[in-house]
Amino acid sequence: MKEESGMAHVALVGAVGRICLLGLAVQILLSACAGAQSPQGSTNQQTPLMDRQKEIALALSACPPTVATKAAVYVLEKSGYVKVRESQNGFTAIVQHALPNSQDPQCMDAEGTRTFLPRYLKVAELRAQGKSREEINRFVADAFAKGIFQPPSRPGVDYMLSSENITVVDAEKGIVAPFPPHVMFYGPYLTNADLGSDGSPSGPAFVAGEGSPHALIIVPVGAHANHGSSGESESAQQSTMK
Repeated sequence: MKEESGMAHVALVGAVGRICLLGLAVQILLSACAGAQSPQGSTNQQTPLMDRQKEIALALSACPPTVATKAAVYVLEKSGYVKVRESQNGFTAIVQHALPNSQDPQCMDAEGTRTFLPRYLKVAELRAQGKSREEINRFVADAFAKGIFQPPSRPGVDYMLSSENITVVDAEKGIVAPFPPHVMFYGPYLTNADLGSDGSPSGPAFVAGEGSPHALIIVPVGAHANHGSSGESESAQQSTMK
């Protein structure tokens, strides 16, 4: 299932669903799939706002430590995202919400900042204006058709190394569940067949959003020592925020 209002990563809907069905390594997904539906997930279109410092730490927890200290940072406010720190290395950290009750801390490179970030910002703006998921989906599809939103034009990386990813399992019902740290590589229009993958998250890599302009190669990674949680990212925020 696709959730066009999120970035390519929302295509993990199907992948995470398969994890639940197959009983793969992330056992916590089992109970989530069995009925961990957020009561507001399918009715409330507004994303709950976080404490600003907590959101900054959560966004930066997606980055490798060497990247986090100089990455741009965005936080969500009532009208949409605002930038609170400029980038000094081309990377951008943001807590993206494919659904109002999901959270996907991401740390994207310059190419992702150019191509993925504008969509995230616009979706958040439209959601804050009260637009429905269907209206947002139509806007996104039309923007791609008109070239307003563009697929990446070169290889690149989007880190999701946080241990606090809460990913969409069923977009229609608003069901979300934890998903382990992983790294994403841009693969516009790529399919799982191109990788020789059956699309299972238990493999070394699979494609999310296959065949779409925002397809991503997903590579799960193990826990990173001294990194991954928002609490461990506090030191990365010490630089002055705008």
